[in-house]
Amino acid sequence: MCTVILHRGIRIVTLSGDETVSEHCSDGDIVLVQDKHGWWTRFVGPDGHTDSYDTAFDSYDKALWTAKAAAEFSAE
Repeated sequence: MCTVILHRGIRIVTLSGDETVSEHCSDGDIVLVQDKHGWWTRFVGPDGHTDSYDTAFDSYDKALWTAKAAAEFSAE
């Protein structure tokens, strides 16, 4: 089940298992997803396309902290 945090007016959505961006996210959301490499922080564009940093974070907390920092920057 996905979880949503609202930070500075930006939705930070954590997806689990087989949940998809198209199913739970929209333009402007930040998405946290885990794979075998770690936790990815992805940014959702208007067409559902996502961009992310070059490497995954080794923990959920680091990915969430980065997402919150990005949300603060976007809110300015």
